[in-house]
Amino acid sequence: MFCYQCEETARGTGCTVKGVCGKEAATAGLMDVLIYLCKGISERNLAAAKSGKANKDAGLFIAEALFATLTNTNFDDARLKSLIAQAAAIRDALPPAGANEPDACTWKPASDATIAAKADQIAKDAANNDDVHSLRALLLFGLKGIAAYYHHAAVLGYTDEKITDFMQKGLASTLHDLPADQMTALVLECGGVGVATLALLDTANTKMYGNPEITSVKTSVGKRPGILITGHDLKDLEQLLEQSKDSGVDIYTHGEMLPANAYPALKKYAHLYGNYGSSWWHQKEEFDAFNGPVLVTTNCIVPPKDTYKDRIYTTGPAGYPGVRHITAGKDGKKDFSAVIAHAKKSQPPTALPAPGRDLITGCAHEAVLALAGTVVEAVKKGDIKRFVVMAGCDGRQTERAYYTEFAKALPKNTVILTAGCAKYRYNGLDLGTIGGIPRVIDAGQCNDCYSLVVIAQALATAFNVGINELPVSYNIAWYEQKAALVLLALLNLGVKNITLGPKLPAFVSPGVLDVLVRNFNIGKNSTVEEDLKRMVPA
Repeated sequence: MFCYQCEETARGTGCTVKGVCGKEAATAGLMDVLIYLCKGISERNLAAAKSGKANKDAGLFIAEALFATLTNTNFDDARLKSLIAQAAAIRDALPPAGANEPDACTWKPASDATIAAKADQIAKDAANNDDVHSLRALLLFGLKGIAAYYHHAAVLGYTDEKITDFMQKGLASTLHDLPADQMTALVLECGGVGVATLALLDTANTKMYGNPEITSVKTSVGKRPGILITGHDLKDLEQLLEQSKDSGVDIYTHGEMLPANAYPALKKYAHLYGNYGSSWWHQKEEFDAFNGPVLVTTNCIVPPKDTYKDRIYTTGPAGYPGVRHITAGKDGKKDFSAVIAHAKKSQPPTALPAPGRDLITGCAHEAVLALAGTVVEAVKKGDIKRFVVMAGCDGRQTERAYYTEFAKALPKNTVILTAGCAKYRYNGLDLGTIGGIPRVIDAGQCNDCYSLVVIAQALATAFNVGINELPVSYNIAWYEQKAALVLLALLNLGVKNITLGPKLPAFVSPGVLDVLVRNFNIGKNSTVEEDLKRMVPA
């Protein structure tokens, strides 16, 4: 096997025997086959579209299939083989692209002069094979991020063919020896499509569940049995809440589900008790202590211990061998009665020692923009000197303690803007408020990085400056492919001076990295002391 798509890849170069995530070589091979079939579907479907014979559902299937290949999402070979069979059937039902037909992946760079200029510049430095492979990997992993976020929007009924068309165009392009400028332009456009996908999901979530409200979430435990729900799928949580509302069972969120407590349509359920535990990599201890069943809706799942494996249920793209999986009916509804019945026979959760205090979430763009006047005034008065975006992913390496220490060391006139599970490194700290404004503004899940962009753009408008002239620094932690997509989205929006860590992506070659540094001034984090001097100037 060879896999280098996540931050913790072995030796910083690639997993070649077994994934650090727990993925076996055979599973990695099945994922490679599935991805290759998705490329074949894309190639044929783009060609078929020219004669009106395209499969309109292919894009949605590709999103589901790519999502299954994300880190810590699906370890179940049987499910992957089923997706492979579906992919082969979809591909074979399409007419061959045909050697005499126009190249199905022919692509012209975006008309945006700035993007075209950057593409030309990067093309000059991306001429060798390492850089070509790097650009292809960067595009593929960005497409995986799009697939994940698009899947979440689609299950709520929000779709956009322009997004799935681009996914197919991007996948098909990797089957061809395209010039470096076209490859680079595709990577940069992937970031733009990523912005559109994040916006679509934001619309889907808020139309379905209302705009998040700034909410204090309990981290204590109750006396009733509970169900712990983790992952990112709000529709799964909604169905679970509705089906369990009169069962005598409480529902607790975990990991990336914490922000769900802030949506009006979800927080109305009295038995949505609070949040239990922290980020994904603490599962083995936290799931063990929970005592009741755990519903894993998407990534990130860690190979479970035998002590609680029989209490794990997966749904959606998540999967693990030997674990019960709940599928949706043709109407999209899921039956969680088995999970609820399991909970009724369980002991209440065991209290965890940390964080020991309520957590604030729900600081999405509408909630923060409602306070825009207060925020702008605080900046003008000097009460807020700087915003630091510390969004992204958490991970298990010890060097990630850097983010906790960095948050502790920030001056008291500094506000942290966050989204994603990286927040668990510091949201349990008592960092206080500035004039009633929380010093940790948690916009929500990783996909809610879009809210941080909207907030930054609103501040730029309020102060009549460019986005890079704001008193905002970026200290981003990454782990997997959705984070790669968010990074491309930020680059597409023109954001510069991003600090990335704790390690730089192994799939970014020295040549491509050099161009990213020169065009966007991306750099790796160093020490807390050195980074504070650079990101929070006196």
